[in-house]
Amino acid sequence: MSSLKDLARPEIRNLRPYRAAIYETGLLRLNANETPWRPAGDQTAEGLNHYPEGRPLRVTEALARRYGVAPEQLLVTRGSSEAIDLLVRCFCRPGDDRVIICPPTFGMYVVYAQLQGAGVIEVPLDKANGYTLDLAGIEAVVSPQTKLLFICSPNNPTGNAIPTDQIDAACRAMNGTGIVVVDAAYVEFADDDPTLKLLNRHDNVVILRTLSKAHGLAGVRCGVSLASPALIDLLACILPPYAYPTPCADAVLAALTDDESFNEHIVTLRSEHERVVAALEKLPGVERVLPSQANFVLIVASEAARLVAAAKKGGVLIRDFSWDPFTSDCLRITIGDREQNDQLLEALKA
Repeated sequence: MSSLKDLARPEIRNLRPYRAAIYETGLLRLNANETPWRPAGDQTAEGLNHYPEGRPLRVTEALARRYGVAPEQLLVTRGSSEAIDLLVRCFCRPGDDRVIICPPTFGMYVVYAQLQGAGVIEVPLDKANGYTLDLAGIEAVVSPQTKLLFICSPNNPTGNAIPTDQIDAACRAMNGTGIVVVDAAYVEFADDDPTLKLLNRHDNVVILRTLSKAHGLAGVRCGVSLASPALIDLLACILPPYAYPTPCADAVLAALTDDESFNEHIVTLRSEHERVVAALEKLPGVERVLPSQANFVLIVASEAARLVAAAKKGGVLIRDFSWDPFTSDCLRITIGDREQNDQLLEALKA
């Protein structure tokens, strides 16, 4: 069986990471060519005239406590999208290696694979069985060249959670040949969070988390990769130095102190989710609302274009997925607060 390091590109295995300037508390910083004056409007504790930490230590420690892992199992990135890019660049040789995706799913997996020159193998989700994994199809395409399998759970755009036993089986199928990447951007809204179970069972799994959804920090761009320390070290060596901005780190630390608001928002969104689904199911033109464990729903509409236009006329934007052959006649609708949802429903009724 190949080690995780053996699975990485030879260039990455032999890479000598950039050595950033070190900082020590209480010592004058004249080793990084910084300017001694703060810019106008700077309210940060450390000063925007100074580079941030090479890796944001306080954010890493706070998020490690949040997710129940050791700090060395966690890498902070600028959104989980950057983590996808790092994974593809780390493990896929241009022109030789491939990634497996399970459509319909998040479109950036393909974009980053194409940017790297990696091939893409599609193993569609099993629509007849609630958009679950086609494990036989995945096993049939696994080879030494299939370095990454992307699984989005809860899945975007369908909203369903992939059963943990199916992800376990996928990890076993890829063991020794590749990495299973579980994109859990919406897991805070789901009935179950399998993050720790998967990390404890498998060395070849990466769990992607984000603070853009449930934590309301989309403008801050904070993503998290959770994996074995060996895998985190591989990804960290190709992350640029000083990558995470000081104001973003401050915002993350502040947000993580307010669990009360976080929990209230989750409860409210889950309640509103049920209310909106019940109302959508009664609307003319809505043929089906797919089961969802995310903060959005996917609906099958007999006249998708008309509903998109009606929503826009009522001042609301919804996402049209009818162009995708895997989601023909489908629209994705984000769950807002009660007032926003009422505006949406009124617009669609009109």
